[in-house]
Amino acid sequence: MDKFKEIRPIALGVAVRDNKLLVSEGYDKIKNETFYRCLGGGIEFAEKGEEALKREFVEEIDAKITVNKLIGISENIFTFQGKKAHEIVLLYSINLDDSDYKEEYKILDEKDSKAVWVDIDDFKNNKKILYPENMVNYI
Repeated sequence: MDKFKEIRPIALGVAVRDNKLLVSEGYDKIKNETFYRCLGGGIEFAEKGEEALKREFVEEIDAKITVNKLIGISENIFTFQGKKAHEIVLLYSINLDDSDYKEEYKILDEKDSKAVWVDIDDFKNNKKILYPENMVNYI
């Protein structure tokens, strides 16, 4: 699937601990913008959103999660690195196993990428950018 030519179904995990949200840090060179997004990724054919989320957390940060419940669905049309993309996003409330907790994680399937815990107030006060744009409504 070409994520810049088709509507892509994805699942994202909303992990909150001590008023902090676990997010990956990204950078758009065209916009010159640092942004954050909850961890997760594409849902494969015949795979449930919850299963995709568990798989993605293992692939991305080698961590096990518990999926609590579906908290929302969002349609996300955006531009990244100058290319248009379109996603249908399933948002799940999740818990990270205590044994897998770290302050910072190296994202295994992306070069020079990391996941960090960011204070939720930084997103609510527009100090930091969280995508999809309406994501603050779910935290």
